[in-house]
This record gives sequence, structure tokens and C-alpha cells, in this order.
Amino acid sequence: MPSEKPAASPLARPTRRLFAAMTPLFLAACVSQRQQPFEVQQPPGRYPISPEYLEMYGEKPNEKFPLPETDISEVNPKFLRQVVDYRTSEHPGTIVVDTDNRFLYLVQPGGRAIRYGIGVGKQGMSWRGRATVQRKAEWPRWTPTPDMIRRDPKKNGPWAGGMQGGLDNPLGPRALYLYQNGRDTMYRIHGTSEPWSIGKSVSSGCIRLFNQDIIDLYGRVPTGTNVLVLNRGTLQRMDADEAPPTDDDDYTPTY
Repeated sequence: MPSEKPAASPLARPTRRLFAAMTPLFLAACVSQRQQPFEVQQPPGRYPISPEYLEMYGEKPNEKFPLPETDISEVNPKFLRQVVDYRTSEHPGTIVVDTDNRFLYLVQPGGRAIRYGIGVGKQGMSWRGRATVQRKAEWPRWTPTPDMIRRDPKKNGPWAGGMQGGLDNPLGPRALYLYQNGRDTMYRIHGTSEPWSIGKSVSSGCIRLFNQDIIDLYGRVPTGTNVLVLNRGTLQRMDADEAPPTDDDDYTPTY
């Protein structure tokens, strides 16, 4: 950016000698004031967001309770919905929950999977095995467990009789209920009213996804879907070439 040129004095015209003496100072001022190339700095703890992800996690005004956008600016991109390479012996359409690494996979044909970031609660770490999605619910009702009420009576006690679906409901806009041999495992895959918890271990609950992600997953899986829940290093006892993708895998947003 050119520096501003000083106005000539109305009292006297500078002599040639004075002009020569001032020239180095003037040039130095030009150099010191020259605009440096501008570099976009991402604020600490924030990640660049692609337009695809802004749309993916944008508001959903047509929901029963209009869903606001999810702020993903501080979310590690590996926890955003994406298609990844995923070699497994599980059939396409199977849900694989990897609680250790905080991922849920929906197996696709051709060695691929849709991967979702998850938050894992206490109940989510305490159960593993195979189950089926026997029930699905939109804007489900939530009732805290006796243990949750005992741990935090001020927060959870008022809802001992249950909370109707809504934006403040801990289950979010959708829930998948897992059954094993016809019996409810009490294990749920659901949304969350705490999006900051995705990618983390939290004090209560089962498996939580971003609200936009649980809506997406809910629409892709029918009742009867097979689910495999892995934890504590029990990853299917896979062969080395069947191991889950690493954090550095290329990813592709998926709708």
C-alpha cells in the first residue's frame, strides 16, 4: 500500500540540498510502511471449515423442533461425518461402534464405511457385543437412571418421571434402541444436547452423535440392523489388513 505523500509547505520551497538530505529518510519510511503479505491465521483451537461441512451441520428448520446449526469450528475434523476406507468382515449395512477411538462406522460396499464421531458415556463403555436395532424413535422421551439421579440430584432429579422430546432433551432428535436376543440391552445410539462432548468420554449416557449425524444415520438404517459394539481393544480380533483407519486417513464429506 503506497505511503501517504506529505503536503508541500506553503511557507518555503525545499532546496535541492535539503531534498537530497531528506530522500534516504523518505525511502526508509516507504520501506518500513510497505504492506506485508497478509496471512490468514486460524484462531487457536479452531479448524478451517469447508462449505460442505457448513451445510452438513447447518440448521434444520423443518424438524418438529427446528434444529439450530452445530458449531463445529472447534471440532477436530476426524470426528465429522465422512466416507473412509474400512476393511472388515462385517456385511454392508452393519453398524460398528468403536468406543475406544470414538467412532461409529456404517459399513458400505467396496471396503468403505461412513464414519461418524461419537461421545461415549459410562453406559457406553460398560457393554460390548452384538445386538440389533429393534426400535427407533424421533424426538424420544428421556428418563434418567437412578444412578444419574443419585450422582446429580439437582440436575436430573426433576426429570425422574421423564422428559419429553425437545432441544434440551439429552437424547437429541433421534434414538436407536439396541436389543439382544429380544431383550432390551438399555444401550442407545442417540443425539446430544452437548455437541462439545463428541470425541470425548463423558460421565453418563451411551453413544451420542452430533444431532445432524444421528438424523443422517437414523435415515440410513432400518429396524433389524445388526450392530457390533467394540471396546477395550477388542476390535474384532481383526487381521492387520482389517484394522480401522488411522486418524490421518483422507476423508470425504458425505450427505
